[in-house]
Amino acid sequence: MNAMTTVLVASGPLACGWAVHGVTMWRRLSAARRDPLSGLATRAAFERRAGRALARGPHAVLLVDLDGFKRLNDTFGHAAGDEAIRSTAASLADALSGPRGGLAARLGGDEFAAVVPLPDPSTLPWLLRALHDEVTAPLAYRGRTLTVGASIGACLTAELPVVSLPLALRRADEAMYAAKRSGGGWRIADGPNLTHSTTVGRRTGRPGTTGGAS
Repeated sequence: MNAMTTVLVASGPLACGWAVHGVTMWRRLSAARRDPLSGLATRAAFERRAGRALARGPHAVLLVDLDGFKRLNDTFGHAAGDEAIRSTAASLADALSGPRGGLAARLGGDEFAAVVPLPDPSTLPWLLRALHDEVTAPLAYRGRTLTVGASIGACLTAELPVVSLPLALRRADEAMYAAKRSGGGWRIADGPNLTHSTTVGRRTGRPGTTGGAS
């Protein structure tokens, strides 16, 4: 056995060990970027990836907060609440699937966020309406039918004075809480101000008409 062969044979177990170590580290890093309950990105992973995404073109930034979540937990138990979290995550993933693309995350508790490429802002009301309907659809759980409400706030980055994820999230947060104060639904923030909005899909101040940005 020559010297080269001896080195290769001796280093074989070490190389194998490093390969296994590398796979283990990759799995741990991947798990750290995913919320274990929802399967969505964590807050830290979302902020890193979303910040880069916004630099590539117009996006909608969404914040989703479940309404009545504490009551659901208190009445049916935390397992039911976990199922509502998983269902909401699935709704977000479905809304972002296909050619639209995007990124969704669970920020913590019953609060979620997403960034969606949106070169045509006129499609945002359609997206919010569909997402709200899907999130609030009845949920089958252990022979029961559960429901949970949702308040959704959205911000179009094209309407911001400066494209910034923290600013977009703050505007979406303001819109989301305005929707929550009005009983749930979805609202759209207009640039630095909340100048037009929707409540449960209807334009504020115009009952019975379809909501959306003008």
